[in-house]
Amino acid sequence: MTTILIVEDDRLLLEGLVYLLEKEQYEVLAARSYQEGEGYLQSRNIHLALLDIRLPDGSGTGLCREIRRSSDLPVIFLTANDTEPEIVAGFDLGADDYIAKPFSMEVLLRRVRAVLKRAGDDEARLEHSFIYKDLKVNFNKMTVFKNEEELKLTTTEYRLLEALAQNSGQVMTREMLLNRLWDQSGNFVDENTLSVNIKRLRDKLEDDPKNCRYIKTVFGIGYTWGDG
Repeated sequence: MTTILIVEDDRLLLEGLVYLLEKEQYEVLAARSYQEGEGYLQSRNIHLALLDIRLPDGSGTGLCREIRRSSDLPVIFLTANDTEPEIVAGFDLGADDYIAKPFSMEVLLRRVRAVLKRAGDDEARLEHSFIYKDLKVNFNKMTVFKNEEELKLTTTEYRLLEALAQNSGQVMTREMLLNRLWDQSGNFVDENTLSVNIKRLRDKLEDDPKNCRYIKTVFGIGYTWGDG
């Protein structure tokens, strides 16, 4: 059974999330503090963590930092602050998604399913290396090397890179990328999240983000990989 850890200090919201996820046949571990969440992380096998950023004795970002020291456990942040700097900071820590409060329970459920699918869908990845300029990618192993130096990408960044590289030579619209990265129907997707991930991926890949060699913008439409 898939186990989800929720660390959220709002009792009513926590109870609602537990009810929703247990109804979907997930095992749910509920914590209302940093310390309690940390205890679960150290003692239980967890498949996904939903972390409130502001906690009474710490922060969800602190928990995410602890997770990333030893694990690729998928992380979704829950927060009332959806400003771009905070979203960027969350993705920098290795978050897989970001949900701003207040949110629809159906939105959250779809995001949970999508992140779990991305984390576990290894067979859907390419089984060979992709080489372009000074970049070498092995999607099967989820490794990216530039000039023989390994780059650390989040799960979402890997998925975005895969979508663009696999479709080199054609323009990928924003809608196509959103469908590829999240829900197949394209519903309940935050456009800002795509923009943030494009920016973060470019920052990691490009020598000069203002003169892109890998991910190029097709204004008003979307993006294309490399020279097209």
